[in-house]
Amino acid sequence: MKYLFIEKSDGIGVITINRPDAMNAMNLDVVSELSITVSDMIADKEIGVIIITGSGEKAFVAGADIKAMQQMNAEDALEFGKTGQEMTLVIENSPKPVIAAVNGFALGGGCEISLACHIRVASENAIFGQPEVLLGLIPGWGGTQRLPKIVGTGIANELITTGNQISAQEAHRIGLVNHVVTQTELMDTCKEIGKKILNNGPNAIAKSLNCIHESFNKSIEDGLEFEVKAFANLFSTEETKEGLSAFVEKRKANFRS
Repeated sequence: MKYLFIEKSDGIGVITINRPDAMNAMNLDVVSELSITVSDMIADKEIGVIIITGSGEKAFVAGADIKAMQQMNAEDALEFGKTGQEMTLVIENSPKPVIAAVNGFALGGGCEISLACHIRVASENAIFGQPEVLLGLIPGWGGTQRLPKIVGTGIANELITTGNQISAQEAHRIGLVNHVVTQTELMDTCKEIGKKILNNGPNAIAKSLNCIHESFNKSIEDGLEFEVKAFANLFSTEETKEGLSAFVEKRKANFRS
């Protein structure tokens, strides 16, 4: 991979976006590489949790590559937008939890990548924003769809229409990020969350993520029906039998032997 560093250790895959000369901004090549790499880690039986971060201490992803966008016509922009949306869907629909380790600026497409992740952890210097309107654009990789579901419609309306940037602390206050830590603690915190996840049943984790995701597009009644069927189906799996047996027998469950 030209623009990504990949690390795999103890069941956790770390993807580092590496375009330091452009604040890790995303062009079509980076988008394609990220989609392929996340898909590969989803298929990798040795990986149970995925972490996405940016290189350096200034930027997670500072946005889409503005210089490249400046050369686009409407047809080019449609391809770029759809490719970016497909990439965020790969992340969002992953049956393995994807954690965003936001180590600096997460603006525009960078914010949208973090929104697609299941869990967001930010360093104290992280900055979030959807500044597209400042360029006469709108978010094109899911910002108008995911941000309201995470922080509420009113806050999303303000962030998107003003183009304001917010601190990690403010992002935490409004529920955009789960934790704010120092830069030096960021990756260790993400890996600690990952280790806790790896103690649990992978099928149950995948089903839980699927139920949470599906609930956004359903009424509460339909969501509950989807959830209860998934809940019941787990009882026919060896994973659930092991988890229940381990609890009764007062031992640690072995889900990944």
